[in-house]
This record gives sequence, structure tokens and C-alpha cells, in this order.
Amino acid sequence: MRRAEKAGIIGSKLDEMYPETPIPLNHIDPYTLLVAVMLSAQTTDKKVNEVTPKLFEAAGRPEEMALLEVEEIHDIIREIGLAPTKAKNLRKMAEQILEDGGRVRPDWDFLESLAGVGHKTASVVMSQAFGVPAFPVDTHIHRLAARWGISDGRNVSKTERDLKVVFPEGTWNRRHLQIIYFGREHCPALRHDLRSCPICSWASTKKRIREEMGD
Repeated sequence: MRRAEKAGIIGSKLDEMYPETPIPLNHIDPYTLLVAVMLSAQTTDKKVNEVTPKLFEAAGRPEEMALLEVEEIHDIIREIGLAPTKAKNLRKMAEQILEDGGRVRPDWDFLESLAGVGHKTASVVMSQAFGVPAFPVDTHIHRLAARWGISDGRNVSKTERDLKVVFPEGTWNRRHLQIIYFGREHCPALRHDLRSCPICSWASTKKRIREEMGD
């Protein structure tokens, strides 16, 4: 089965299973989404959602974040992984936004120039805050794409290019969220029974199944 054909079947299955794709990170606007995504690196969405209410109360706008000391930001987000670095980046990012005019703009170069913001974070903001077609790829999507044989990417950049080829552009913004939901509910990284998985059972190669299940 060709990659595009396989991706089409996978897409139909995901649309059936996840017709709605709410963003798992609580936010109220592009700025607060950007902050939440920055905090989510190496941290669960659940933990981020526990921390952001207090953070947004104190600094729900760039001008408020820029007035806080790094230590104050750190005190609020201390339970988040990599909190010291993230606190510094949040303060610097807010200052950069203010220097640019005070708002988060749907511009790739602008977003990726911000402290602590890489391509994946910028992709989430572009797709979910502004509706610009993008396909954010994290380690989970990277893993599932390889399991399903729709990418042979050795890194997330190659996987992103592969997925943009096999999935229609109009589906990108919901598809990456659907794959995340599916991974969490049906396709974990460890101790996964590929033979009973709704997608791996037919999309994965026999060789892949043997390798992962130790047969």
C-alpha cells in the first residue's frame, strides 16, 4: 500500500474517532497559547493547565510579563520541567513582543525569533491561533508516523515534510491534534500491542510489529 493511500485511510479513521479537536492547552488568545506551548516542552499538558491560571492572572499580557522579575515567573511555574530556563525565556519573549509592537503576529520569522520558540512551537501557534496550515511534529507524532509507515524521517523535520506530502493541506491543523489524541489513548510508546491497535494492526509492517513486540 502506497503512503498516500495508507494516509488517506488513517485520516478517515482519525476523523471518525476525533471529529472535534479541541486544543489540550488552556488559553484565551494567541499570546497565552504561545506561553502555554512554551511551557509544555518536556511537561504534560495537565501540569501546564494547572500552572497557567495563576500565571495568566499575574501576566496574561506581554506588558505584564515583562514587568515581572524572572524569579517571580519561576516561582509561579516552578513545578514545570525546565522552569528556570522557561522563566528567563518568557520574560525575554514578552520584551521582544513589546519591541515589535505588543502583539503576537502570524508571521513565521517573527515567531521563531522569539526566545524559547522553535519551529514546533511556532507551528502550533500558527495553526491553532491563526488557522494557518501547519503540521507541528513532536516526538509522539514522529514515533507514530514511523510506526504507521507514512514517514521514514530520522528527525522531526523530515517527518513533518513527509506528513505534509501524504495529508491534504486542509487537514493539517486538525490532523496533528488527532494523532496526538490517538497516541495518548491507543498508541503509547511502551508496552504497546501493535496487533490490537486500531491503526498499527494494519498500517505497521510485520517487521515493525516483530521489532517492537520482541517476536
